[in-house]
Parts: sequence; C-alpha cells; structure tokens
Amino acid sequence: MQKVYSQILQIAGDVIIVEADDVGYKELAEIRTKAGISLAQVIRLSDKKVSLQVLAGSRGISTNDQVRFLKRSIQVSCSEDLLGRTFTGNGDPRDNGPALTGNFIDIGGPSVNPAKRVVPKNMIRTGIPMIDVFNSLVESQKLPIFSVAGEPYNELLARIALQAEVDMIILGGMGLKYDDYLFFRDTFEEQGVLSRSILFVHTAADPTVESLLVPDMSLAVAEKFALDGKKVLVLLTDMTNFSDALKEIAITMEQIPSNRGYPGDLYSQLASRYEKAVDFQGAGSITILAVTTMPGDDVTHPVPDNTGYITEGQFYLRDGHIEPFGSLSRLKQQVNGETRSDHRTIMDRMIQLFADYRSTVEKKSMGFAMSSWDQKLLDYGKRFEDELMDLSVNIPLEEALDRGWKILSDIFEPTETGIKKSLLDEYWPKR
Repeated sequence: MQKVYSQILQIAGDVIIVEADDVGYKELAEIRTKAGISLAQVIRLSDKKVSLQVLAGSRGISTNDQVRFLKRSIQVSCSEDLLGRTFTGNGDPRDNGPALTGNFIDIGGPSVNPAKRVVPKNMIRTGIPMIDVFNSLVESQKLPIFSVAGEPYNELLARIALQAEVDMIILGGMGLKYDDYLFFRDTFEEQGVLSRSILFVHTAADPTVESLLVPDMSLAVAEKFALDGKKVLVLLTDMTNFSDALKEIAITMEQIPSNRGYPGDLYSQLASRYEKAVDFQGAGSITILAVTTMPGDDVTHPVPDNTGYITEGQFYLRDGHIEPFGSLSRLKQQVNGETRSDHRTIMDRMIQLFADYRSTVEKKSMGFAMSSWDQKLLDYGKRFEDELMDLSVNIPLEEALDRGWKILSDIFEPTETGIKKSLLDEYWPKR
C-alpha cells in the first residue's frame, strides 16, 4: 500500500513542497484535490523536503490536499496508434480522439553513448536549395534554426516536414499560438503527411510548465520508432519558450540565477535533449531541427549562445530567407561529396561570389563608381536571391545545381568563375 501524505508545506507558483520519505528524483505523484487528480513530478530533494512541479499548474490546490507518490517517472504510450494524432504536452489527446493505453515507455531517459553511435553519412533532401546545396541536412544531425519573432520559421519547419525524405515526423510545439497549432495540423493534413506524423503541442494558453514535457515526450517516442527501424525527423518550436519555462521554475524555487536569470544548468538541460539525435547501428535514426528565437536578434542571449556549443551548426532565418553567412551545417562535408561531382564547387564558388556581391552593394550605397565587374556582381546577386535564396523555390538538388550553372553562365564568362576546366567542360551550359 502506497503511503499518502496529507499536508502540503508550501505552494509557490506551480511548485509544491511536501515532507516525504523514500522518494526518487523525477518520480511522478498524484495530488487529490476537490476538483480531481493532478499530476506532479519531483524536481528537487532536500533532506525530507520534496519539491514537486505540478504539470497542469497549481490552481485549485490547497495545503490539506493529499499527495501520493507513484514509484515511477512520467510515461507516454508508444505504438502505431499515435500516428496521425495530436496530444498535449503531458500526453493527453488534443484531437478529441481516444486516450491511448498500454505500451508505456519512460520519457527523459539518457542519450546514446557517443562511442556507440554511427558516423552520420546520409543526406536528408528537403527541396530547399539553401539547405540542400549550401548547408546539407544530414541524417542524425542536430541543428537549430536561429530567428526572431515575426520570421516564417514555423512555415519553414512545416515545409521541411512535407518534403524531407524521412519515414515519420514528430512535431513538438512549445508556447505555440493557437493559430500556429492549427497551421501545422491543417498543413500536415492537407498535404498528406499527417498519417505519418505525431504532434505534441503546448499552446500559449496551456500551463507554462507543461511545455517542459514536450521535448521529452517527442524524443522518447522518436527513439522507440527509431529503434524499430524508422528514420524520424523531430521538429521542435520554440526552444526559447522551453528555456523560459525552466527559468520560471528556477525563480519559483529561489535558485541562484545565472546569466540573465536563467538557471545555471541551462546548458545541460538543452544538451540532454539535443543529444538524443542519433543513428542507430542496424536500425533507424533521429534527426532534430529546433527553432530558437533570439530576443532582440541577440545571438549572445543565453539560449542561442548555449545552443551553439551543443549543436552541429545552425540555420539563420532572416528577412524571410536562410542567410548564407552565419548559417552552417558542420556535417555537410560528410555527404555533399557523394551527391554530384560539382556540388562542392558550386557551393563554394557561388557563396564566394555572393560575398563579393554584398561588398559591391555596400560600395554602391557609399557612392563609389561601378565597374563592369561590379555590375555583373549586382546582376548575379539579384539572380541568386530570387532563384535560390527565396524560400518559395522548391526544386530537387540536381535541378538546383543546374540552376546555379545557368545563373553563372548567363552573367559570367567561364574564365571569370574560377572553376576548374574539367567541371566547366562537363557542366557549363552549352549555348
């Protein structure tokens, strides 16, 4: 018979404190209130004092409510029945479908030992030239999308979900506006990918602490399907909302704040989620793309700053397109040498010319006279922005490479490109 504790010592925000024995870290507990049962998770142990985070918020809880510890951590049901469904941050159905029972797995487990991981070597095609050509996404990679409020990062995630060559999609939404949640759901349904997708969505109207469960729910399910042989793409938005929820709990618990009030373990909290990206030997894989909004477009903000040390590059989404400078896939060299013989050359040379174009734009704005070469660079930059950078461009990798050659041949002479003769002979468009 499990012991019931009938006195809550303190209620602070969404954290309650009870005095209890034989309790484990991250253990789940039930709180019986007049309105029903609330679930809470142990987040700190100090002698006999146990701090619990109430998952649905502490509203309606009083100090004489009963607390019972369940001797297990938070779990999520995981089976094929999840496909096509939408759930809240704590795993309850959001789509008015039946609750799932059975096949429960723990969430928030450890990541795979790095020594046992397969070296990433397979490209995930997205149909987006600024990714496929210039910063290839690699299976089992972990990449953030750095952006600011107002940029179309959710639209970018949805498009990647529709076009990425993977077996299934898991979307974890944290602090989403209800319109954004409907956008994802309706887009997935209309484009036919909902049947191979699972959505865990925390909206801005839900209890803040519930957003903390979304990444763990998403990644636990992804790991189970990956072990069964599936190539899983996990999309998370927005990790800054997740971090702000961590900050809120830390303040409630009166932890000594670190940089800008965030908890001192922010790096570890983020890393424990991102490090779930893995390619399993003889099975499937988990690839993670996660939006990180930067308050004030400040890359030194604690969330993007810590994220940059964990992940394998980043995409910068600015002014409605993926910025060529600053965006980086550190694993692209693992795959772009295996696609087409001209891939690396086109990638390198077009970016070099685009950098020259940006310098020429600055010269022009300062009133310098434009040479014929400067004019070519201005023409080239406009073509590059319209035909490759624009997020509406949706073409396969090979067509994007051919388009790159077409842009170069329309503006420059072959000798002006700095490309070696063997590639010019093979790929330069014939007049």
